[in-house]
Amino acid sequence: MEEFLLQPDPSDPRLTERLSGTDQDGGAVDTSVVVERPLTLFLNKREIVTMMTICDYPQYLAVGYLVNQNMLRADDEITGIDYEEDIETVVVRTKSETDFEDKLRRKTLTSGCAQGTVFGDLMERFDEIDLPKDAEIRTSWLYSLTRKINTCPSLYLEAGAIHGCVLCEEDRPLLYMEDVGRHNAVDKIAGYMRLHDIPADGKSFYTTGRLTSEMVIKTVQMGIPILASRSGFTAWGVDLARKAGLTLIGRARGKRFVVLSGKDRIVYDEDPSNVPDESKRTQRKASLDENAA
Repeated sequence: MEEFLLQPDPSDPRLTERLSGTDQDGGAVDTSVVVERPLTLFLNKREIVTMMTICDYPQYLAVGYLVNQNMLRADDEITGIDYEEDIETVVVRTKSETDFEDKLRRKTLTSGCAQGTVFGDLMERFDEIDLPKDAEIRTSWLYSLTRKINTCPSLYLEAGAIHGCVLCEEDRPLLYMEDVGRHNAVDKIAGYMRLHDIPADGKSFYTTGRLTSEMVIKTVQMGIPILASRSGFTAWGVDLARKAGLTLIGRARGKRFVVLSGKDRIVYDEDPSNVPDESKRTQRKASLDENAA
């Protein structure tokens, strides 16, 4: 589709394998399965985390993870990203020492890792973010986006067991990333936005999985005021969305959707009776989405 700047490539032989098994009748069957790999991330000389990922865009995943974990600030200059496939490692290098490395030296961590400190820093910044109140999402855009996204060739339809996230602008899906974890998919988009200087202004975000606290936090961190999904909500996700003033749209299937936060950004410009029902192909994808969630 010409709308996408970047979209899934289910034909990439690195991302799936064909395995033999047995079906419900005891007969032989071949099926596609997603291939996940470990990827260890370093920030300069410090090891940060090992992630399980399909590893299609390791450079975007690495930068996006650091941005969304508040380890890489807007004024940190990236001088290089080195990916070594044979040792499953990616190193993000910055011009000077980052704020995160300085914090690690000054703070005592009792959990054995940086996650407790990082979470505290994330929530501190979360409370300070002011999302644009004049942003809007037209229902005609929402219906168009869900139709385009759910009919796009993807690893969902090829193998299942994977999540997708999409950066959108009005009724146009821009970046569609997939991975075994929804957090990886959103981090890839954040990394692409950082490395290609794509602003959050005028953007909305779509995820195939549940609208959890993690998805809300990362969307707010990226400065995007609208988050939608064909799946459901968690109570904490809704609570955080309301606190941040994020528009949260769930259960967006066919002509139906539910808004639990930020309803003032919704412009009802499409009569739902004019929206066609989901095709069988889209319904199959919805079933895969629910199983992956």
